[in-house]
Order: sequence, then structure tokens, then C-alpha cells
Amino acid sequence: MRLRFAAITAASALLLGTTAACGSGDTSSDSGSGTIHVLVYGDAANKVEKQIVETFNKTSKVKAVLDTVPGADYQQKLQTVINTPRAPDVFFNWGGGSIQPFVKADLLLPLDDFIAKDPGLKDNFLPSVFNSAVVDGKPYGVPMRGTQPVLLFHNKKVLADAGLTPPRTWDELLDATKALKAKGITPIALGGGDQWPTLMWFEYLYDRIAGPGLFQRALGGDREAWAGEDSRKALAALKQLVDAGAFGTNADSVKFTDGGSPALVAKGKAAFELMGSWYYSTQQDANPDFAASGLGYTGFPALSGGKGDPAAVVGNTNNFYSVLKKTKHPEAAAAFLKLMYSDDFVKAQLAIGNLPTTTSTAGFLDLSASPAYSKAQYELVKAAPSFQLSWDQAYPPSAMTPMHTAVQQFFDGRIDADGFVKAMQALPTS
Repeated sequence: MRLRFAAITAASALLLGTTAACGSGDTSSDSGSGTIHVLVYGDAANKVEKQIVETFNKTSKVKAVLDTVPGADYQQKLQTVINTPRAPDVFFNWGGGSIQPFVKADLLLPLDDFIAKDPGLKDNFLPSVFNSAVVDGKPYGVPMRGTQPVLLFHNKKVLADAGLTPPRTWDELLDATKALKAKGITPIALGGGDQWPTLMWFEYLYDRIAGPGLFQRALGGDREAWAGEDSRKALAALKQLVDAGAFGTNADSVKFTDGGSPALVAKGKAAFELMGSWYYSTQQDANPDFAASGLGYTGFPALSGGKGDPAAVVGNTNNFYSVLKKTKHPEAAAAFLKLMYSDDFVKAQLAIGNLPTTTSTAGFLDLSASPAYSKAQYELVKAAPSFQLSWDQAYPPSAMTPMHTAVQQFFDGRIDADGFVKAMQALPTS
């Protein structure tokens, strides 16, 4: 899940106090303990990670221990422990910029030797996805969970009662906002308290208006890309939606990570939510009846005159497992990673609405929790001319907090377009 804070919260502290020690320094570095610790982002998808760990432990002498950290705390927790004796052996990440600092600090194990012994660790995944965790020409991650395009989800009944259909264009979304407001319904649920859900609106608007090139230039160090006309058009479009009242009046007090924003949609208090494809498993876990029959989904609306392709997507190409160089059980870690392309893994991920990126996935789509949803995702990603990685994962971790702050401040009207541009230009790119 997104991944995406300032200090370890009480929830994390409690977690660390009640689970097995989180790190190779406490247990797996002791050759007699025979354990590897696997650190993952805590959310509804953990049921699959637990299943895979149980499968691994049935045959492995070295046992895997799954450690979960609540989603909102994951990034900070990882930053805090990764260079300490409490570091995990294997950990969840988003590839791209999220692992570059760890590679530069020589903390990660290149997977070349693993792949030489088991070519399936590379060949059994879609190349475009696998390469998202290649840094300086070396692979540092194996795909896990599934590809995560960001979709516009909706409550079917709310739209039907308002006489609306899912918007195909930006103008249709603006019209739907007006109609829903008139009925006393919040048009779009937003977990603004988490900040990163707000970022998704920026990502798509920039992509639709400017195409993927603007962000790629900015990420490559061209700070003037943020100051161009297309950048300001994207900001103006977002401000238009905000000013229309699309997100209600208290978005910053709502979070996705505690189930707040998904509940608004499931209960019919809001019509839409822009979120990664894990949204299905989130609703399936918390509101199974709604997920089964009331949840709808479409791609992001097209913008007239934009340079971006309406079929392009943004989001996370996948999540990855990387291995710490100092693990005392590299062979066990390699064996654990091998399960990420197993049939059991693919079936389990599909069962909760995730879409694995193995080369065998297409053959199992009919077994998913919602075959229609899985096929729609698969076709969306397959047809996409570009798949832009989430900004806060493409940039290095040190850029995350200032980026999220700028996004929230612009959204709230506390800075204008010039302020946002200045903040983005100041982000570190390496």
C-alpha cells in the first residue's frame, strides 16, 4: 500500500513491544536462532503475507517472522531501524527512489547471485515492473503484492440515485460535483490527514495536462519544469475542483489509513474516492457486501486539450521485497523470495483483489475475488502508454515530508501556485 512520518508513534512502539524483535540484530544475526524477519506495511493485504510466511515455514529450517507496522508509520519506522541491529532481513518497499539511499549506503544485497541460481526471480515477472527496483544497473528487489494503478472508485448506488454515471471527462466530474453537493453528499472522499492521498490528484492532473515528460524532467534535476505553463494549468485545474467543494470541508481531519475515507464511500456519505487498486481489498476487508456489489471503478477522467494520453496511469508499478546485506541467512531469504512467483502467491493475491505482475497471472484471473475487477485492472495496465510512479516513491525519502507538506498547503489554500512551485523546486532529487 502507499506508501508513504516524523516520529514513531505510540502504535509503532506498542507493536515493537508486543511482537518478536524486528531485526536481524536481535534474532536472525544469531545463527542458532534460525529466523529471518520480514518487515511489511500493515494493512488488509497482510493476510496474504501471513499465508506465504506459513507456507515457507512448513519446509524451511530457517523460519520467517512477519513484522507489520501500521501503514502511516511504515516509512518512518523503516528509516529508523534499517541501519541498526533491529533491521529486518527482508523488507517491503516501492522500488525507485524509495530504496536509492539504502543502495548508496551499501545496506542492500544485490540480487544478481540469487537470480543466477534461480533465473525465475527475474524471468517470471513482467520486465517493466521488475526493472522498477533496478538501481545503477543492479537488481535490488523482487515484486510482491501486485501492480497498483490509481483508479477513481465510486459508490454505484449514490451515483444512480443522483442520476449520474462515472465521469469520463474532467467537465463531467465537475458537473457531478455540483449535482452531488446539491443532494447533500460529499462528492469526493479524501484522506487528507494522511497527505499522500491528496498527492494522487496532483499526479494525475499533471500527467493528463503535461504528459509524463514534465515529472521525468523534474525528477532528473530540471527544476524549471515545475515553473512552466503546464504545471500552472494543472494547479489551476485542481484549485477549480477544490473551490467547487468537491472534497467537503474537513478532508484534512479524515484519513485513509484508519478506514475513515473508505467508510464514507461505503456508507454512501461520499460518491468517489481516488485511490490505488488496493482499495478493493480495503473495502473487501471492512465492508465485504459493499465491495461485492456496490463498488464501482473507472480510470481517471480525460482533460480536453491536455498533452497526456487519457489511457496513461499513475500509481505504484508494484511493491518489492529487498534484502539487507547483513542478513545471516541469505539462502533462506532467496528461498522466501522464490515464493513470490508461486501459483499459491498469485491465487492468494488475486483473492483479495490485488493483481500480481508475474508472467503467469493472466491464466489465473478467473480465480480472483472479482474477475471483472482484476481483468479491468490488467487491461488498464496493459494498455497504458505510460505508468508514472507515485511522486513520493520516485523521489528519495528525504523529499517525502516537504512534498506532502507542499501538497497539503496548496490544497488548503495556505500557499499559492508560486509557493507550490518553489517548494517542489527545492526538493532533493538524489
